[in-house]
Amino acid sequence: MCAHVLVAEDDEMQAELIRRSLLAEGHTATVVHDGAAALDAARRLGPDLVVLDLMLPVVDGFGVCRVLRRGDPEIPVLMLTARSDEDDVLLGLELGADDYMTKPYSPRELMARIRTILRRSGRSAAVREEPAVIAAGISVDPVRHEVRRDGEPVEVTPAEFQILLTMAGEPDRVFTRRQLLQCTRGFDRSSTERAVDVHVMNLRRKIESDPRRPVRLVTVFGVGYKLSGGRP
Repeated sequence: MCAHVLVAEDDEMQAELIRRSLLAEGHTATVVHDGAAALDAARRLGPDLVVLDLMLPVVDGFGVCRVLRRGDPEIPVLMLTARSDEDDVLLGLELGADDYMTKPYSPRELMARIRTILRRSGRSAAVREEPAVIAAGISVDPVRHEVRRDGEPVEVTPAEFQILLTMAGEPDRVFTRRQLLQCTRGFDRSSTERAVDVHVMNLRRKIESDPRRPVRLVTVFGVGYKLSGGRP
């Protein structure tokens, strides 16, 4: 299926290149050039994905991402950044971005990232006939794209959803950061395993009674993480 992608990029040549690439992929695109316009378009149009440049005028990409997450926690966000500072990237992930690309990038790789995010988010992919996966009191429903903690709905980002779906499928198995990174991104040429730590930290705030003393999403020191508690 095609998706409606909101492109927030102040460089008009870059924005047009992204727009044409999206059209060639069968998607529709709305292009804006500042953060305030991005927030207005997201509210009015409800896009399936936001491609978000960090260095936007009026409201920067961090501010846009923060507001988007309050309004629609499940909308996928792909950040574009000219910054090489890892702390900036991690801040974007902490705010709820699902993926990022560092400029300069190839349009083909950008489209591949977009396909991966859309497929994993369920926004434009065909619905799979799969039952909900339940482990450690957490229910992950790949059909409805819903997460519940002890029966109560939990709002998660697409990347967080994929981490929970992967771990709930094999409860008590220890996953390395690299394995969790691959399940959320599909590939990781410009990624960092520290991004997984950010997603885990955000998930603990949502599924743990005390995120500082997790009992569900547990650290296995020197290895990675596991969803502890098994199946019901």
